[in-house]
Amino acid sequence: QVQLVESGGGLVQAGGSLRLSCAASGRSISSDAMGWFRQAPGKERECVAAINWRGGSTYYADSVKGRFTISRDNAKNTVYLQMNSLKPEDTAVYYCAAASTPVLFTIISAYNYWGQGTQVTVSS
Repeated sequence: QVQLVESGGGLVQAGGSLRLSCAASGRSISSDAMGWFRQAPGKERECVAAINWRGGSTYYADSVKGRFTISRDNAKNTVYLQMNSLKPEDTAVYYCAAASTPVLFTIISAYNYWGQGTQVTVSS
């Protein structure tokens, strides 16, 4: 079993930055692909970024490409999402997820473990 805890969310003005962290416990996630998803009110949960087990392969949704960066520190059992140039449309609850496979996926069903989410609110 893997427990995931996100942190780093909050309220920020448009154009600002936040860094989300996802700390895993229970077992090592070094062999797992990891993803960051978000869900805004009234919208479906979507994958904004994903990373394979080594960090050599990444995915970004078109809406965040060039602004968000996913990274991981397997020694710390932690995954990060650096979010720059934030926009009001980035407002959502952000979730970290772990897939029991080294290859990254963008579909929700590929992920077995989820954190509780952290709220990100971007004001205009």
